[in-house]
Amino acid sequence: MTQDGPARHDRLSQWVVPFLGAVTFLTAIGNVGLVSIMPAIGRTLHIPDYLVASIFSLSALTWAVSSPFWVAHVHRHGANRFVRAGLIGFILSMGGCALSVELGLIGWLAPFATFLLFFVLRSVYGLLGSAAATATQALIALRTEGAERTRTLTTLAGALSLGTIIGPAIAPLLIFDPVGPIGPMLGFALIGLVTFAASFVFLPREAKEGGFAASTDPNRRSYSMIEVWREAAIGRHLTFGLLLCSAQAINLYTIGFVVIDRTPGDPMAAQAMVGVTMTGGAVAALIAQWGLVRWLALTPATMMTAGVACALIGNLTPIASDAQIAAVIGFVIASFGYGLSRPGFSAAASLGGESEHQVAIASAVTLIAGASITLPPIIAAAAYQLWAPAPFAIAALLGAYLLLREAMRAGSRTRIVHMKR
Repeated sequence: MTQDGPARHDRLSQWVVPFLGAVTFLTAIGNVGLVSIMPAIGRTLHIPDYLVASIFSLSALTWAVSSPFWVAHVHRHGANRFVRAGLIGFILSMGGCALSVELGLIGWLAPFATFLLFFVLRSVYGLLGSAAATATQALIALRTEGAERTRTLTTLAGALSLGTIIGPAIAPLLIFDPVGPIGPMLGFALIGLVTFAASFVFLPREAKEGGFAASTDPNRRSYSMIEVWREAAIGRHLTFGLLLCSAQAINLYTIGFVVIDRTPGDPMAAQAMVGVTMTGGAVAALIAQWGLVRWLALTPATMMTAGVACALIGNLTPIASDAQIAAVIGFVIASFGYGLSRPGFSAAASLGGESEHQVAIASAVTLIAGASITLPPIIAAAAYQLWAPAPFAIAALLGAYLLLREAMRAGSRTRIVHMKR
């Protein structure tokens, strides 16, 4: 923790962390709610599945590319402006995406033109959302230590999981006349507006003047993301996270198509089951983060290994059976594993570095969140057209590799200990 006194730390604990959790929760409602309804909207607008998946993948590319840009800015300025920038991007993205879908539905735009406009407007959130995520991770990492940091990052991940429960659950309820399919996007934009207004109440005034800046020393070195990734104690966890998040992105962005194809009837009729599936997965992740981790006081290493093992089992389940229930159960089991592993690798990477590394580590974690949604879902969606179990098989291969990698590392550590004895 920085030397800015117990009173300031108390204000951070009392106001900033809960508000950052609320921002994470509310934006997750919108983002995952949008993911849950896009397969049905894409089928209605006759947009190919791989293009629907690529909407989020290409916008995530802007997230990944812009993440390193924010490192120096978070060092020099307080976090407030970056958190608010993310909320502005969320509002503009949701409102703009609603407009593009409506223009497609009424026939003013061809399917491909609708895709292009949706992609451009969605990318606004990718650009600005990465600033908010970097500021949030850095702010927490710089002012917590050890087990407290693991708990705080896990709590933040739990807020994300809670949002992914609510988003798919309420998205179908917002599809009603006269707004129709754009109802969820308009509703999520309104949520963003309310949260943006609340930021002027719950973010402390001092943050505007640098009181919560990542660094108050102008001569303090700002490490780059590449530099921290090259540090063995940090980089191995970041690499683990990149592969893990890629597997999760494959599952998340293709499960809607899988459930639709395994459910009789038209795409919109299957929307309720898509919502149930994604909500079930989010509940499982939340149980892992807010239940299992706190109950057993798991270490980051244990969270990573146990989580990836569960994800592997979850992906093997729908390969063994082409029934709808197998896809649903497999997604829930895998989500439990991802929910356990993601805060584990974030905490392990953060604890592997010193205080001067934390903003760059936070930026790397933010980049991973975006980079994992770029190519993996597009590849998986394209492979799904050729072989139905392909998305689960790709994710299972990634999980098996990570499990083997961690087992070999654990075995190597054990041999070193025995040699020292």
